Amino acid sequence: MTALGSLLHTPLLWIAVTLLVFEGADTISRRSNRHPLAHPVLMSVPVLAAILFATGTPYRTYAQGTATLTFLLGPATVALAVPLWRNWPLVRRSGKAVLAALLAGSLTAILSAVAIGWALGASPEVLATLATHSATTPVGMAIAESIGGIAALAAVTILTTGILGAMVATPLLNRLGITDPRARGFAIGVTAHGLGTARAFQVSETAGTFAGMAMALNAAMTALLLSVVALL
Repeated sequence: MTALGSLLHTPLLWIAVTLLVFEGADTISRRSNRHPLAHPVLMSVPVLAAILFATGTPYRTYAQGTATLTFLLGPATVALAVPLWRNWPLVRRSGKAVLAALLAGSLTAILSAVAIGWALGASPEVLATLATHSATTPVGMAIAESIGGIAALAAVTILTTGILGAMVATPLLNRLGITDPRARGFAIGVTAHGLGTARAFQVSETAGTFAGMAMALNAAMTALLLSVVALL
């Protein structure tokens, strides 16, 4: 193996490349005042893909090199409990509205995706996959596989949903005249899971708190609803 080949298999290289690309994309996003089309993830993915293609690096090598970053997603998700604890009195007062919004949002996300897929002639496997698009990636992939869907396709649809949700949520909610940060955060958390939650925290801690809660609750609700449907 050449020196360049050895370097391309070094985990620290791909961690550094990923962080540098994302930091550059986030800088552009900040300078654009967080314009919806300048989402850091949306810009980072094609740049990283181009780098992998240009260097002839298999995705498996990249995934192994950035396994540390993937691992850190777990602690980062658990850390969402901190703002939830700080805002617990506000969350508790919103309990009934949260439950109603959770059920309505989860059902709408599932039924709308399946209806569109069915209208376009999608196969049963694809329909089962699309039903999981608003759950977080690990949960959505597991659910899709358990109900006859395609786990790899679920990962793609979930990522796409998150990026699009994070891009359009703020301008859409502004256009609809929804100003309550609780409602805004919960809506984006139900529909756009982790990426939407990250965007909500950029707006306010209250919005981020409700988005993080919605992300977790919707993953559980989606698993429950689709498991019941699968049993029937």
